[in-house]
Amino acid sequence: MALAQESTFITLALIVVYFVVLLGIGIWASKKIKNSEDYMLAGRSLGFWLFTLLIVCSICSGMTLVGSSGFGYTSGWPGIWEQIFVPLAAVFCIIFFGSKLNKVGREKGCMTIEDYFAVRYENNRELRALSALASIAVSLVYLVGQYTAISIVLIWVFGIEHWQALLISGIIITVYTVIGGLYAVSWTGLVQGLILIFGVLLVSPFILSYAGGLEHINTVLASIDPNLVMPAFPSAYASYAYCTPEFLFSFGILLIVGLACAPHIMSNVFAAKKVSYFKWSPLVAFGIYLVIMFLVKLSGMGVRVMAEDGKLDMITSANAQDFALMYGIQAAAPSIFITGLFAVIVLSAVMSTTDRLMLTVGTEFSWNIFKTMLKPKASEKQVVLVSQICVLIAAVVSLILAINPPEMLAFLIWVGIGLMLCSFAVPLLAGLYWRRATAAGAIASMAVGLVSAVGLGYYYQFVEKLPMHFSIYALALSIITMVVVSFMTKKNSDEALNDTYTGPFLHPRKLTK
Repeated sequence: MALAQESTFITLALIVVYFVVLLGIGIWASKKIKNSEDYMLAGRSLGFWLFTLLIVCSICSGMTLVGSSGFGYTSGWPGIWEQIFVPLAAVFCIIFFGSKLNKVGREKGCMTIEDYFAVRYENNRELRALSALASIAVSLVYLVGQYTAISIVLIWVFGIEHWQALLISGIIITVYTVIGGLYAVSWTGLVQGLILIFGVLLVSPFILSYAGGLEHINTVLASIDPNLVMPAFPSAYASYAYCTPEFLFSFGILLIVGLACAPHIMSNVFAAKKVSYFKWSPLVAFGIYLVIMFLVKLSGMGVRVMAEDGKLDMITSANAQDFALMYGIQAAAPSIFITGLFAVIVLSAVMSTTDRLMLTVGTEFSWNIFKTMLKPKASEKQVVLVSQICVLIAAVVSLILAINPPEMLAFLIWVGIGLMLCSFAVPLLAGLYWRRATAAGAIASMAVGLVSAVGLGYYYQFVEKLPMHFSIYALALSIITMVVVSFMTKKNSDEALNDTYTGPFLHPRKLTK
């Protein structure tokens, strides 16, 4: 059900203004680009708030508003743990990766995580190629979820077909990402982040109030199923491994470490202007995202109660829960202006991750494969052009893959995060903190993690559910592989280890041995 005609007009006007602002930022940002470092890392010039909000917005995907509210609609309180795990991903990323990667990046000219791998593991081809291809693959999977979320919003607003919504969103995001690079992504992220923060603070109270308040929400949820107001589902629910204690354990690792290791999030630390930002940025990012996540999840529960009380009629499609927040604000908003504003808020949340993912795909191929392996003498202009072409290709491929959306958006997002966890967590963390980790160990652990994650993911989805998220089993295999292969192969030179500040400490320190 699309919005009423008068509401649609106001919403359309707000969305058009929003899109024009984004395109304007893209055009402005394009004038600041002088070389590939400007395009990929905004010249390593991001200030505290730009960097912090870029981290938040890179994590704040379609899962935050569309997926998380839908998950809250379905799971109730057992799904609330997600609201703690996801903000902790920002903390984990900044604390465990920030200082070291930023300093190594400036000293060694690293612009991607593959550049770091090449310096740390003294391997500039095999590991770089595998890591870049893995990053492109998992980013495309994650992009499918983002475009699906954008489509859900546009379908709700305009009542258009799914493919039409995909086409509109793809064109807008691709244009400003292609022309503006990370300058555009970071500044649009600032705009989108502010819209998201103040928007959620504005609209969530309407939904919670219209639903009857928290006490009434809990009462109704308990009447539907007592487990909806428990900390976790009992083991009887383990037939589909849904928010049981063991699943939540794996869920925590998946979201905290997996999101932190995501290439489109982790690579942001290279762009920060000062290492000193990493002192307070974790706390600020955690606080902002925690408030947003809790309000969104509670709103999803509130919409479930509104539907149960007959205050609104939800659609009957397979992914109906993903429309929860949209239908909730449509019923609860005191004015059509707020309904229109909400559409912009949701688009801000989703697009803030989508553009960063697309830029990541372009960077991975243009820098790590084209520049480093295929044409080392390529000019800066050629590298930027190839990156822009790859962004366009990434948009086309992900839009095609998004034509048939999943039944629940959250599950697709989790698959993407799981692949990121199994591919990058072990080589990255071992590289930063374990001096015995070797290039062969990194290559083997990444390959085993990615391949086993794909296999276990297929088994989990189509054969039989597992007690924990499939990625945890693949992560365990990746860890074992790293340890065994590293002890069987030659240790990297002390020079490489010292230059990359490798060791069991968080902040870079001068090493002599």
